[in-house]
Amino acid sequence: MLSSVLRSDRAVAVNIMIMRTFVQLRRALNHATALGLRVDDLERKTDVHGAILTDILKALKALERPMPANRREIGFRPKGPK
Repeated sequence: MLSSVLRSDRAVAVNIMIMRTFVQLRRALNHATALGLRVDDLERKTDVHGAILTDILKALKALERPMPANRREIGFRPKGPK
């Protein structure tokens, strides 16, 4: 490109630097895309696990509630003299 028009050592060096810059830019873009895909995958997994954890926490909170006082006792009570 530039080196074919100007035909100097400096033009060749600048052309090489431009090509290296584009290669680095392409690698960085591919790396960023791969990272983006990994983040999306983690986010999806977190959403699924988050829903499961929410259900578990609801069940645990239900178990923490005190039992109603008007429950009938379980077991045998012999009828004794009154």
